[in-house]
Amino acid sequence: MTRSFVRCVLLAAAFALVAGCGGNRLQKAGTAAVFDLQLETQLDWARLRAPRQEQWTIDGTPLNQLMILSRIKPSEHVFLRARERSWRPDGPWYRTGMRPDEVRDIVLDGLRGAGWANVEASQLRPVRWGGTPGLRFQLDLDNPNGLVYRGLVTAAERDGRLTLLVWIAPAEHYYGRDAEAVGRLFDSLRFVD
Repeated sequence: MTRSFVRCVLLAAAFALVAGCGGNRLQKAGTAAVFDLQLETQLDWARLRAPRQEQWTIDGTPLNQLMILSRIKPSEHVFLRARERSWRPDGPWYRTGMRPDEVRDIVLDGLRGAGWANVEASQLRPVRWGGTPGLRFQLDLDNPNGLVYRGLVTAAERDGRLTLLVWIAPAEHYYGRDAEAVGRLFDSLRFVD
Protein backbone atom coordinates (compact mmCIF):
# COMPACT_ATOMS: atom_id res chain seq x y z
CA MET A 1 0.00 0.00 0.00
CA THR A 2 1.17 3.48 -0.76
CA ARG A 3 1.35 6.17 1.89
CA SER A 4 -1.28 8.26 0.12
CA PHE A 5 -3.68 5.30 0.07
CA VAL A 6 -3.16 4.74 3.81
CA ARG A 7 -3.74 8.45 4.46
CA CYS A 8 -6.97 8.36 2.43
CA VAL A 9 -8.21 5.35 4.39
CA LEU A 10 -7.38 7.02 7.71
CA LEU A 11 -9.05 10.25 6.61
CA ALA A 12 -12.18 8.35 5.53
CA ALA A 13 -12.22 6.55 8.89
CA ALA A 14 -11.95 9.86 10.73
CA PHE A 15 -14.86 11.32 8.76
CA ALA A 16 -16.92 8.21 9.47
CA LEU A 17 -16.14 8.50 13.17
CA VAL A 18 -17.19 12.16 13.27
CA ALA A 19 -20.34 11.41 11.26
CA GLY A 20 -21.10 8.48 13.57
CA CYS A 21 -21.05 10.71 16.61
CA GLY A 22 -24.36 12.14 15.44
CA GLY A 23 -23.66 15.30 17.37
CA ASN A 24 -22.83 17.69 14.57
CA ARG A 25 -24.87 20.87 14.40
CA LEU A 26 -24.79 24.61 13.90
CA GLN A 27 -24.51 26.89 16.92
CA LYS A 28 -26.00 30.27 16.10
CA ALA A 29 -24.82 33.41 17.88
CA GLY A 30 -26.51 33.80 21.26
CA THR A 31 -26.81 31.72 24.43
CA ALA A 32 -25.52 28.15 24.31
CA ALA A 33 -25.53 25.25 26.75
CA VAL A 34 -22.49 22.96 26.63
CA PHE A 35 -22.31 20.16 29.19
CA ASP A 36 -22.69 21.94 32.55
CA LEU A 37 -21.80 25.36 31.10
CA GLN A 38 -23.73 28.30 29.77
CA LEU A 39 -22.06 30.82 27.49
CA GLU A 40 -22.82 33.69 25.14
CA THR A 41 -21.31 33.77 21.66
CA GLN A 42 -21.39 36.54 19.09
CA LEU A 43 -20.26 34.13 16.37
CA ASP A 44 -21.90 31.23 14.52
CA TRP A 45 -20.04 27.93 14.96
CA ALA A 46 -20.18 24.37 13.67
CA ARG A 47 -20.24 22.02 16.67
CA LEU A 48 -18.81 18.49 16.68
CA ARG A 49 -19.84 16.64 19.82
CA ALA A 50 -18.42 13.64 21.63
CA PRO A 51 -18.67 12.48 25.25
CA ARG A 52 -17.26 15.19 27.56
CA GLN A 53 -15.77 17.16 24.68
CA GLU A 54 -16.83 19.34 21.78
CA GLN A 55 -14.91 20.96 18.97
CA TRP A 56 -16.30 24.19 17.53
CA THR A 57 -15.10 25.88 14.34
CA ILE A 58 -16.13 28.79 12.16
CA ASP A 59 -14.06 28.28 9.00
CA GLY A 60 -12.78 24.70 9.51
CA THR A 61 -10.44 23.35 12.16
CA PRO A 62 -7.17 24.30 10.40
CA LEU A 63 -8.33 27.95 10.45
CA ASN A 64 -9.89 28.12 13.92
CA GLN A 65 -10.99 25.68 16.55
CA LEU A 66 -12.42 25.88 20.02
CA MET A 67 -11.99 22.74 22.11
CA ILE A 68 -14.32 22.37 25.09
CA LEU A 69 -13.34 19.60 27.49
CA SER A 70 -15.66 18.90 30.39
CA ARG A 71 -15.17 17.31 33.80
CA ILE A 72 -11.60 16.05 33.34
CA LYS A 73 -11.03 13.60 36.17
CA PRO A 74 -7.94 13.28 38.36
CA SER A 75 -5.24 11.22 36.58
CA GLU A 76 -6.82 11.85 33.15
CA HIS A 77 -4.93 13.43 30.26
CA VAL A 78 -5.77 17.13 30.06
CA PHE A 79 -7.19 16.52 26.54
CA LEU A 80 -9.02 13.29 27.57
CA ARG A 81 -6.65 11.11 25.56
CA ALA A 82 -5.66 8.56 28.21
CA ARG A 83 -5.29 7.80 31.89
CA GLU A 84 -2.06 8.26 33.79
CA ARG A 85 0.43 5.42 33.40
CA SER A 86 2.97 4.36 36.00
CA TRP A 87 5.70 4.48 33.35
CA ARG A 88 4.82 8.14 32.56
CA PRO A 89 4.01 9.87 35.84
CA ASP A 90 5.13 13.26 34.49
CA GLY A 91 2.63 13.46 31.62
CA PRO A 92 -0.12 16.06 31.22
CA TRP A 93 -2.34 14.49 33.89
CA TYR A 94 -4.86 16.55 35.78
CA ARG A 95 -4.82 16.50 39.59
CA THR A 96 -7.42 18.06 41.86
CA GLY A 97 -6.26 21.32 43.45
CA MET A 98 -3.56 22.19 40.92
CA ARG A 99 -2.20 25.73 41.04
CA PRO A 100 -2.92 27.94 38.00
CA ASP A 101 0.68 27.62 36.76
CA GLU A 102 0.43 23.81 36.99
CA VAL A 103 -2.79 23.78 34.94
CA ARG A 104 -1.09 26.03 32.37
CA ASP A 105 1.91 23.68 32.23
CA ILE A 106 -0.16 20.50 31.64
CA VAL A 107 -2.07 22.27 28.85
CA LEU A 108 1.24 23.25 27.23
CA ASP A 109 2.59 19.70 27.65
CA GLY A 110 -0.61 18.27 26.15
CA LEU A 111 -0.32 20.54 23.11
CA ARG A 112 3.34 19.60 22.63
CA GLY A 113 2.38 15.93 22.86
CA ALA A 114 -0.24 16.51 20.14
CA GLY A 115 2.48 17.70 17.74
CA TRP A 116 2.44 21.48 18.23
CA ALA A 117 5.85 23.19 18.32
CA ASN A 118 7.25 26.31 20.00
CA VAL A 119 4.35 26.23 22.47
CA GLU A 120 4.50 29.16 24.87
CA ALA A 121 2.07 30.84 27.25
CA SER A 122 1.79 34.41 28.47
CA GLN A 123 -0.46 36.59 30.59
CA LEU A 124 -1.61 33.91 33.06
CA ARG A 125 -4.26 35.56 35.21
CA PRO A 126 -7.22 34.73 37.44
CA VAL A 127 -10.77 35.03 36.07
CA ARG A 128 -14.26 34.13 37.27
CA TRP A 129 -16.70 31.77 35.64
CA GLY A 130 -19.72 33.28 37.36
CA GLY A 131 -19.08 32.43 41.01
CA THR A 132 -16.28 29.93 40.27
CA PRO A 133 -12.61 30.96 40.20
CA GLY A 134 -10.71 30.09 37.05
CA LEU A 135 -7.70 31.09 35.00
CA ARG A 136 -6.91 32.39 31.55
CA PHE A 137 -3.79 32.76 29.44
CA GLN A 138 -2.66 33.36 25.88
CA LEU A 139 -0.89 30.89 23.59
CA ASP A 140 1.73 31.16 20.89
CA LEU A 141 2.43 27.95 18.97
CA ASP A 142 3.30 26.53 15.55
CA ASN A 143 1.60 23.63 13.81
CA PRO A 144 3.77 20.72 12.54
CA ASN A 145 4.10 22.46 9.14
CA GLY A 146 5.45 25.66 10.73
CA LEU A 147 2.33 27.84 10.44
CA VAL A 148 2.22 30.29 13.36
CA TYR A 149 -0.89 30.15 15.55
CA ARG A 150 -2.10 32.10 18.57
CA GLY A 151 -4.77 31.21 21.04
CA LEU A 152 -6.63 31.71 24.28
CA VAL A 153 -7.10 29.21 27.10
CA THR A 154 -9.42 29.27 30.10
CA ALA A 155 -10.00 26.64 32.76
CA ALA A 156 -11.82 26.19 36.04
CA GLU A 157 -12.03 23.43 38.63
CA ARG A 158 -15.43 22.46 40.00
CA ASP A 159 -16.23 19.51 42.27
CA GLY A 160 -12.70 18.14 41.85
CA ARG A 161 -12.88 18.10 38.04
CA LEU A 162 -11.38 20.43 35.45
CA THR A 163 -13.24 22.12 32.60
CA LEU A 164 -10.99 23.49 29.88
CA LEU A 165 -11.53 25.64 26.77
CA VAL A 166 -8.73 26.08 24.23
CA TRP A 167 -9.16 28.29 21.15
CA ILE A 168 -6.47 28.46 18.46
CA ALA A 169 -6.28 30.16 15.07
CA PRO A 170 -3.53 31.17 12.63
CA ALA A 171 -1.85 34.36 13.83
CA GLU A 172 -2.29 35.87 10.39
CA HIS A 173 -5.86 37.13 9.94
CA TYR A 174 -8.02 34.58 11.83
CA TYR A 175 -6.68 35.21 15.32
CA GLY A 176 -7.02 38.97 15.00
CA ARG A 177 -10.45 38.68 13.42
CA ASP A 178 -12.01 36.59 16.22
CA ALA A 179 -9.89 37.01 19.38
CA GLU A 180 -12.07 39.74 20.85
CA ALA A 181 -15.30 37.78 20.30
CA VAL A 182 -13.76 34.61 21.78
CA GLY A 183 -12.53 36.63 24.77
CA ARG A 184 -16.10 37.82 25.37
CA LEU A 185 -17.33 34.21 25.05
CA PHE A 186 -14.79 33.24 27.75
CA ASP A 187 -15.97 36.17 29.90
CA SER A 188 -19.55 34.86 29.72
CA LEU A 189 -18.81 31.31 30.97
CA ARG A 190 -20.98 30.13 33.87
CA PHE A 191 -21.50 26.72 35.41
CA VAL A 192 -25.14 25.67 35.66
CA ASP A 193 -26.59 22.93 37.83
